[in-house]
Amino acid sequence: MTLTILSLEDEADVREALERDLEDFWGKIRLEVAEDVDDAWAALAEVEEDGDELALVLSDHRLPGRSGVDFLVELVKNPRFSSARTVLVTGQADQDDTIRALNEAGLDHYIAKPWDPEDLRQVVRDQLTEFVLQEGIDPLPYLPLLDAVRVMESIR
Repeated sequence: MTLTILSLEDEADVREALERDLEDFWGKIRLEVAEDVDDAWAALAEVEEDGDELALVLSDHRLPGRSGVDFLVELVKNPRFSSARTVLVTGQADQDDTIRALNEAGLDHYIAKPWDPEDLRQVVRDQLTEFVLQEGIDPLPYLPLLDAVRVMESIR
């Protein structure tokens, strides 16, 4: 089983920037990318088929077709993926969209575009740590990518 991050972003240059800024994670974490909501569900079907675990979704809001918030609301209603951590990475969600993401999708974090790469890495590290601890997953294979202090405190 490998932990997976899904990046849902329709703009190729933004997707590539996310991948580049998070490259330290890709040795131990699986990355799936999607350009729209249908693409995201197809990627999650592959994750499930492979027996891997969706740990984190980084989702833009403005997408072709259905929005990222729509996707996150659907995601948390699906028992298979409801424990995944969710981060809205957007520069275009209005207040109503953001409130809906918080209330209906239990949004875990919000990152405004353009982001600071170190802040992005810290948010991903925190969210992965929270997922591993919450789900009782052995943290040792992922320790270099997690908040080691929190992991060690939880082991004690």
